[in-house]
Amino acid sequence: MSSSGLGGLNKSPQGIVVGLVQLQNPDVATPEQLAAQTRRIVELIGKARRNNPSMDLVVFPEYMLHGLSMDTSDAIMCSLDGPEVAAFKAACIEHRIWGCFSIMERNPGGNPYNSGIIIDDKGEVQLYYRKLHPWVPVEPWEPGNLGVPVCIGPKGAKLSLIICHDGMFPEMAREAAYKGAEVILRTAGYTAPIRHAWKITNQSNAFQNLAQTASVCLCGSDGTFDSMGEGMFCDFDGTVMVEGSHRPDEIITCEMRPDLVREARIHWGVENNIYQFGHRGYVAVKGGAQDCPYTFMQDMVRGEYRLPWDDEVVVKDGTSCGFPKPERRYEG
Repeated sequence: MSSSGLGGLNKSPQGIVVGLVQLQNPDVATPEQLAAQTRRIVELIGKARRNNPSMDLVVFPEYMLHGLSMDTSDAIMCSLDGPEVAAFKAACIEHRIWGCFSIMERNPGGNPYNSGIIIDDKGEVQLYYRKLHPWVPVEPWEPGNLGVPVCIGPKGAKLSLIICHDGMFPEMAREAAYKGAEVILRTAGYTAPIRHAWKITNQSNAFQNLAQTASVCLCGSDGTFDSMGEGMFCDFDGTVMVEGSHRPDEIITCEMRPDLVREARIHWGVENNIYQFGHRGYVAVKGGAQDCPYTFMQDMVRGEYRLPWDDEVVVKDGTSCGFPKPERRYEG
């Protein structure tokens, strides 16, 4: 099994060193504050490079620019061709490092998207994702429509990004791994009540998919909400390799070993779950059963997903959190 390589200080030839920034939870309400927070992110990219010269990828949490206000004002929304992303591209080039960033993305056709991007050390966007599962009923973001993308990262590592609440659905990490992701990033703005679920899902997402996970939250208080930090790196057997504290702006680091992920996925027999999921009982029948015995999957494909207790569910829109009841249907 792999270790953290003393947080990446001892870097193996096949390893990639990832830094997770437990970013101080910001309070941003104006374009000026957005610009100031953009400058702060750029400063921390520089800190990451100075912190560990072997670092390949620095990951910032969800809401790194906007904080947890859920403000959808157009004046502080971002776009891929806007000044914020341009600043991050320039910083990645300057410091010769890959970066994972969060923006609340302007959407002329509806509510803004909660989006994430991975930028390489040449300043090019290699992954662009829109959060599929906003944290309802609290979050107002448009449901994502780009699927779960995977990109080739440093040293050929296959990376994917899921955002916060996404990671509570085992299907999200499974989709990332099914598309080849070896390291699954998870960025979040969670607060302390979610602490236990955060930990166990980061571990289970790794183990169930023979993947390594790297996950980080905002940290500290904005005067209203207290975020928890608690970045964590999990190995593909579900063990925690490195776990962060509650100290804002701390950067925790770990060496990830996608080569060992590949080895396990090829050579494991017992508990090679992502393979065995599609090859049920291959000892008894050649190649295993490759049907789809899951009613919920079949119903979802038909657009007929419905729980036995669907009519009894109380919270079905955002009115409890002050949002108007939506009338527009999702068009994909």
